[in-house]
Order: sequence, then structure tokens, then C-alpha cells
Amino acid sequence: MVRLVAAAFAAAIFVSPTSSAQAQSADTFRGRLSPVPIMVQQADTVTGSGSVTATVAGSKLSVSGSFEGLQTPATVARVHRGPKTGVRGPVLFELQVSKAVAGTLSGDLELTAQQVQDLRRERFYVQLHSEEAPEGNLWGWLLRQETRR
Repeated sequence: MVRLVAAAFAAAIFVSPTSSAQAQSADTFRGRLSPVPIMVQQADTVTGSGSVTATVAGSKLSVSGSFEGLQTPATVARVHRGPKTGVRGPVLFELQVSKAVAGTLSGDLELTAQQVQDLRRERFYVQLHSEEAPEGNLWGWLLRQETRR
């Protein structure tokens, strides 16, 4: 009986840190989608606003957001990785996006360990393109949201 209780206690100690670590690993990031005129000639066609939320749990990243006020329909939405916050970088993932002047974007993505670190270092951003702004219409950096207690 003593061995059984000791084994149960040892199993509880072994399982608890793992469960706790997994629960603590979920982080939420938010971004405000704002116009980004890439070229002066596009200043009149780059309009709109929106928001995006991303949650990472383990290596799974779930992204969702909405936008409105584009001059022309959205064509693509992508997650990029910049070398640091505010500096453009290459495309990492494609998101699903409404092909309209207002709508939603979303995606469930599998990240590598390095990509999870980069996300937590706030190096990811979402960029939305439209028909008249193929180099980007709206973009927003995914910034970590502090947990309030």
C-alpha cells in the first residue's frame, strides 16, 4: 500500500510540471492593421483598417482577424517574419482571406521551434494585399499581450 501511494505521488509530481508548462506556453498576440503606402503613387489606394489576434500553444499558431475600408478587394493575407519589429521581411505563411473590401482573415499554422521564438520576440507581422495595392495594403505587427490578473 505504501509503495502504491508513493508511486501515485511520484506520478503526480512528474505529470504536474508538464501540464503546468503546457498551460503556461499559450501566449496571445494582437496587431492593429493599418495602411502602409509602399510607394507614393499608391497613397490614394492604400486605405482601411483592421485587427488581428494570434494565439500560440506549443507549436500551433491560430490567427484570426477582420478588416474594412479597402478601396479594392483583398487578394491575399500573409504572415511575414521581419529581422526586428518594424522592419519588413519574407513571407512565412499564407492565410485565408475574404476577397472583398471588408471581411476576415484566418489560419491555423504549425511553427518550428525557431519560429515560436521569433513570434515571442515580436518579429511576426500580418500583411494584407488588395487589387490596387499588390505590394501591401494593411499590415500589423503581432505584439504580445500581457496577462492581467
